[in-house]
Parts: sequence; structure tokens; C-alpha cells
Amino acid sequence: MKKKITGNTGEAPQCAAIIAAAGFSERMAGEDKLFLEICGAPVLAHTLTAFQRCKLIGEIIVVAREDKIEQVCGICAQYGIGKATKVMAGGKTRLESALIGALAVSKNARLIAIHDGARPCVSQEIIENTIITAADKHASAPAVKVSSTIKRALGGLVVETVDRSSLYEIQTPQVFTAELIKGALTNAINKSIEATDDCMAAEILGIPVYLTEGSGNNIKITTREDLVVANAILEELRAEVY
Repeated sequence: MKKKITGNTGEAPQCAAIIAAAGFSERMAGEDKLFLEICGAPVLAHTLTAFQRCKLIGEIIVVAREDKIEQVCGICAQYGIGKATKVMAGGKTRLESALIGALAVSKNARLIAIHDGARPCVSQEIIENTIITAADKHASAPAVKVSSTIKRALGGLVVETVDRSSLYEIQTPQVFTAELIKGALTNAINKSIEATDDCMAAEILGIPVYLTEGSGNNIKITTREDLVVANAILEELRAEVY
């Protein structure tokens, strides 16, 4: 049975989305992966469209490299991203960029979803389910169970085979109540903590993060090979719609 899209108040949760798009695409040989085309449109356009379509998203804040702000604004205009209210210059780190976005959302946003701009294949189901869970539990993220054999090694020598039964690969969007994530990001930055994702900033404060069901299709593009995979996923999704 499909879960009703409500939080504790019985009303649809008001959620702002921050799209993290300020990275440098270091494994793309100097090309910015967010502006490379898949299925006839830039990667970032597909990501923004997914959140534009989501009925639980009230606004979109894009945090981009300063030299890409004009290009991002052009994508928002060209692809009808009417929920995009601001395009902000990012910080020196992912956490700084996330905080810049969080501080820029509207005051009436009860929830904040933070999503990688390089995850263009995220489904409506993943976005909605993660928002619904955060509305009840304060912090949530989509995840998939680790299926590969994981080994811990030192100096190229295997030390142990890690029990994978409780291991998960965390995806985005990661969704939090607004004041919670603002405080968690501020704390991590002030203490110079190297958090690898936004959930880690919350975990440092002892805040429980609840996992929702992710998908193998919700890939993060990091290499040119990932572009081929993402193109195939989006083509399949398009075929299912039409």
C-alpha cells in the first residue's frame, strides 16, 4: 500500500531542495560532467527536472561554482525549472556549499533535501519516500545494501573480509528538518570535521538517520563510463513513460 504523503501535522511537508553542483569533476579530464549531455540534455537539467516534477518540493536552490552560475541559470530557464529561486556560489567544501544552500532556503521550508547534481536518474519514488520519512523521523537517506565482497587491507595486504550484512551504500537526496541540518552543518564546519556526506554531519551530533529504499539506477556520475550507464537508464525510463 502506498504511504500517504503527510508528516506529523497531517499536511504535505514543505520541502526545499538544495542541488549540490559546485564540484570540479576531477575524474572527467577537465570537463564539467554536469553540463555534458545525456538523452539530449545536460546532466544537471535531468537532475533539476526530477525535483521540479516532485509535488513535495516547494523550491530549488542550486549551489554551483561561481564561474558556472550564468550557465546554470540558462539551464533553469531553458528547461522550465520554475521552482529554482536562487543559484548560489558554492564554498570550498561540499559541507560549506550545503550550508550556503541551507541558509538560503525560504523561512517556511520545514524540510531540506540535499541532492548531488550528478545523480540525474533519481526517481520520484525515492525523492518522495525520503521526504516522507524525514517528515516523521527528522533525518533520512536512500540506501542500497552492499552486495560485493568487501575486504579491509593495509599496504596492499588483506587484513580481513568485512561482514557486509549490515553495510549500505548511501545515496541522495538526504533529507532533514531544516533547523537540524543547518545546525549540524554549522557544527561540522566550525569544528573542521571532514564529513563525507550530510548525514555524517547529523550523526556527529547523535541524530539518528533513517534509511529508505534506494536504487541501483540512482547512480552518481563520476566517470565517462557512468554517462553511458545513465543514458541507458534514462532511455529505459523514457520508454516506460511513453
